[in-house]
Amino acid sequence: MADQQQYPNLNPYSKFDGSNDTANVQSNVGGQSNMTEQAKGTANNLMNSKQTKQYQQISPPNIPQKQVPPNMSLISDAQSAMDSVKNSQTVQNIQNGPVADKARAETAAVNNEFSNLANSRQTPNTQTATGQPLTHYHSMFYTLLSWENPRATAISYAAIVLAIFAFRYLPIVRYSLRLTWIVLGITAAAEVAGRVAFGQGMATKMRPKQYYTIPRETLDSMIGDLEQLVNFFVIEFQRILFAENISATIGAFASALTTYFLIKVTPAWGLALLFTTVIYFVPLIYISNKELIDSHLENAGKIVNEQTQQVRDLASQHTSKAMEASQQTFKQYSARASEMVGQTKEKAVQQGVAAKEQAVNQGIISPETADRTEESLRSAPSAPATELPGHAQDAMQAEHRTAEPVLQ
Repeated sequence: MADQQQYPNLNPYSKFDGSNDTANVQSNVGGQSNMTEQAKGTANNLMNSKQTKQYQQISPPNIPQKQVPPNMSLISDAQSAMDSVKNSQTVQNIQNGPVADKARAETAAVNNEFSNLANSRQTPNTQTATGQPLTHYHSMFYTLLSWENPRATAISYAAIVLAIFAFRYLPIVRYSLRLTWIVLGITAAAEVAGRVAFGQGMATKMRPKQYYTIPRETLDSMIGDLEQLVNFFVIEFQRILFAENISATIGAFASALTTYFLIKVTPAWGLALLFTTVIYFVPLIYISNKELIDSHLENAGKIVNEQTQQVRDLASQHTSKAMEASQQTFKQYSARASEMVGQTKEKAVQQGVAAKEQAVNQGIISPETADRTEESLRSAPSAPATELPGHAQDAMQAEHRTAEPVLQ
């Protein structure tokens, strides 16, 4: 037995010495029983935990489970799909690509230009010829039509053109009335149906607690802007009418004359489109070719001034000639008239109607003429002594009496 193979001690609690074998065996038997009891306890615990989990998974029949509505699940699915599309690489490339950057830059530029256009509404320092101040719409329209903010000006032109075509090809008034009766009909039907079904109308539920009103400050600012806009047109019309700027007056005359002839063959919307295009693009053409146009205008002004001076010189020459001719004619007629008057007075002296001394003293005739007249009367043959009838003598005396006071 001494040569019997020795097996190692598998009890971890035993010591590796050779004493107390019986105690070791008993301790080994006790350890095995303890291990058996521990294994049984572990198995029972596992069974209890398994049964607990099974009972927890099985819900009681009298407690209803919370069910997720199908609509919420659809909404969550749609939201997840949108999030997946939004977070996809393609969408990210588009949002962060050069096209998106260009669009954002253009949007910011447009907003900036409209802000500049709104800030340009300031009363200018320039005044009219009568000393009156201008309106802030003068500066705003100047800024708009001078293309200082090209995006804002182009957008405003496109909006006006679209409005003209909309009023031409779309029945705006009819659509407005149609939308009005549709909205009012839906509101009335919803109110009646709500009162019949629920005892309270749908429009009543949607009614706000307080109706919206326009603040007084907003109305005052709108009225002030309207006043400035009306005065802008009134002032500009008067400045054109009274030729404060001759170029503007000539341009308005040409526009009115052209409109007078075009209105016979062109509809109103066509004229509106034409004049809108002219108002917007003539300043642009002038700004783009300012040096060339200014040089041509300067040459035209010189030519006009030269022609005006030539016409003025010709007019002054003809006027001086006409004055000289009229003066000579007046002198001739004056001399002829004085000669005729003198001859008439001389005849009166010769006929004895006026006395010689009286005629000389009053300057009717000269003394020499009076002497010649007296000598001619003396040398003249005497008339035959014939008596005139009584009525002839009375007529002669009456003629002498009426002629004498004229010469006195």
